[in-house]
Amino acid sequence: MKKVPVKYILLLSGLLILLTVSCNKGLNLKPLDQLSDVSSFASPNDFKLFANQYYGFMKNLTNFNSDAHSDGNSDLYGGGGAVGSGTNTVPTTDGTWNSNYSGNLPTGAWSRIRATNYLLAKAATYSKPADIAQYVAEARFFRAYLYFDLLQQYGGAPIVDKLLDPTSPALFGARSSRDSVVDFIIADLQAAIPGLPASLVYGSPDYGRITQTAAQAFLSRVALYEGTWQKFRAGNATRYNALLDMAITASNSVINSHQYALFGTAASNALGGNSTILGDSAQKYMFILENPKSNPAGVTKSANHEYIITYRYDDVLKPAGTNINHVMSTGFQVGRKFVNMYLCKDGLPVEKSPLFQGYAAWTSEYQNRDRRAWYNLNIPYQSYWSGNANYRIDWSGSAAELLNASAVSYNPNLGSGYHSQKWNSERHVADNFEAEDYPVLRYAEVLLNYAEAVFERNGTIADADLDKSLNLVRLRINVTNGMPPLSNAFVTANSLDMRTEIRRERTIELYMEGFRIDDLKRWHNAITELGVNVGGSAYGNASQFVSSWPVGIKYTGTQYQNGPSPWTAVASQARDANGCIILDQAARQFSEKNYLLPIPASQLALNPALMQNPGWQ
Repeated sequence: MKKVPVKYILLLSGLLILLTVSCNKGLNLKPLDQLSDVSSFASPNDFKLFANQYYGFMKNLTNFNSDAHSDGNSDLYGGGGAVGSGTNTVPTTDGTWNSNYSGNLPTGAWSRIRATNYLLAKAATYSKPADIAQYVAEARFFRAYLYFDLLQQYGGAPIVDKLLDPTSPALFGARSSRDSVVDFIIADLQAAIPGLPASLVYGSPDYGRITQTAAQAFLSRVALYEGTWQKFRAGNATRYNALLDMAITASNSVINSHQYALFGTAASNALGGNSTILGDSAQKYMFILENPKSNPAGVTKSANHEYIITYRYDDVLKPAGTNINHVMSTGFQVGRKFVNMYLCKDGLPVEKSPLFQGYAAWTSEYQNRDRRAWYNLNIPYQSYWSGNANYRIDWSGSAAELLNASAVSYNPNLGSGYHSQKWNSERHVADNFEAEDYPVLRYAEVLLNYAEAVFERNGTIADADLDKSLNLVRLRINVTNGMPPLSNAFVTANSLDMRTEIRRERTIELYMEGFRIDDLKRWHNAITELGVNVGGSAYGNASQFVSSWPVGIKYTGTQYQNGPSPWTAVASQARDANGCIILDQAARQFSEKNYLLPIPASQLALNPALMQNPGWQ
């Protein structure tokens, strides 16, 4: 008798507890009735209740910094661990390619795909299909979401578009090709869009469910990813150009909908609320926005029109359940390569700008830089609060508030010397009760998707296209410091490379949101960026790299060595030729096989027809 692969064990035999999480600017949180008999779909509400579980499948604050897409696996963070260094091995099993339950939700992709197919099967026999069109569309959207995750990690995968009997021969079939999986994802998204609501009014009962523009935004992500994956592997030009055209069309449709705007801008205010009152600090407070006061102006989540697909939390009904403050304030220490990506305020990289102040003092390298550095990173001598016991009292910077800070006159002598403040709440909140929303997809990404897709499709991009997309992101908080927009004339006059600058903007804006390792893979330059060197000062130019190791701050000849307040604890730590402390001396062996993860050994034992990805034993 054949064994049944783990991924297809029949599920949903008991109760499904339906989580209330959300997307598209946040779903209202309230307890929902349980669906007592999953085989009985007698009303549209039954379909709705069943579909609610899909929103729990999305990336969230619990897993965003630990899954396969985490920036912790990339060149931005130390050595990127086993995945980033290419030293990972074939696992027996993993957290994606399985079909177990964790608490009340299935955790593996195959269990979750089965849950989408279950609703679709029930919908096929429902007497009034128009009444459940929205929930059928949601099932298709989330099936596409799950398959895209599989594609990014493993490439080709078995396409399962219906419920399967435990004895079905399909359970032991081969994986479908990469192209087939991509076509399946796109077909699901395109089929879903007409059945979804065009938009949802804030505060309405369904506000936060997937809309047409949310699905279009996700389609822009999928099409850009696969279009560039194919382009940089000498793929079929007709195919990858069609995908890039699709990315342009999808992202442009979101832009032209005018349903979203960058937080902290006048366009956002026009949609409701006043986020410009936060000034430059909008870049920081957007990521820790809560309904209890979480920023100096008391701006709440209702003013955030940037988040398109959101895993939403609530300080009473659904707190994060994990201590984001502690993880982010000490656990994510970026490397020098990432910090050097921030432009100077004249729009030039540090190796070209006369405004760059060098590394001699703790604060010198942060002067005259892109203002995002000041809100994404901890700056020496500034004061910081990390919520929990070290919280802001009234956001006034008063003496009493400074006494309660976690760091007064911040000393960077820890880890890499570079520390992140993104996601770090400042409000008085108990451990594990932070409730900032997690942006599964936000408008800034859509704008950057558009700019990159246009450039990669045409080999050039007009200034007008840059101004409607990338420059909105670049200048969100960089207008007052005089940073110029990115333009063709600026690139030519300063001997820059447009592709490099487009990728720079994406890396800086979306860091710590789970994009970098996947971007390196689709650009087909991870071997250079991860396997050869992550310590040089020049972004994306391997010929200028000077060390084979990921590095932190420059120690030799700087304040870190000579004081005041010298960092004596790392005086004997290995340093590279530039005098920067080496963070990781593990073997750097990222190679072609590492562009895909290996299929878990247990699944190959159950079904040898799956075949292992190339290069893995």
